[in-house]
Amino acid sequence: MSSPADPGRGPATGAGRGEAPQNIATAIAEVSERAATLVHEEVELAKAEFAEKTAELARGAAIAAAAGVFVLMAVILALIGCAWLLYYYLPGPTFAYFWGFFAMAAILLVIAAGAGMLAAKIVKRGSPPVPTMAIDEAKKIRDSVSGAPDGGAGPPPDGRFGAGTGAEPSGPVGGQIS
Repeated sequence: MSSPADPGRGPATGAGRGEAPQNIATAIAEVSERAATLVHEEVELAKAEFAEKTAELARGAAIAAAAGVFVLMAVILALIGCAWLLYYYLPGPTFAYFWGFFAMAAILLVIAAGAGMLAAKIVKRGSPPVPTMAIDEAKKIRDSVSGAPDGGAGPPPDGRFGAGTGAEPSGPVGGQIS
């Protein structure tokens, strides 16, 4: 028979048993809440990174469009210059208007080349618009949760698979293991 003075049967022990499931439930709820917050923050990071890279691509495309306009203008001026050259070449060298057209076309081509190189650099830096920081963070989280640096992939630790792709068994034929 137990008395109220027994150390294993007091009201404190009963309260301790009631707290353990409550502590586990609280811990599970906290882990779940933190995981949801983490996922939400990763999504926000991916959105921000995607928006940044998309803006960079848009800026590069705008500069490329401006370079295209300059090239188009240069081609038009070069064609007009060629027309004036042909016109003045046939009768004789009395007027030299065509050199102004050629000089303007050359200036526009230099501007277009500079803008084109700048646009190419910006597009290469922002292309493709993949949220690499968010992907790297997700991989780090996956690795820390799984406990393996490569995500848990690879042959089992008992060495039953060969050193090739990890798909062919190296044991006896028929799957029998002795």
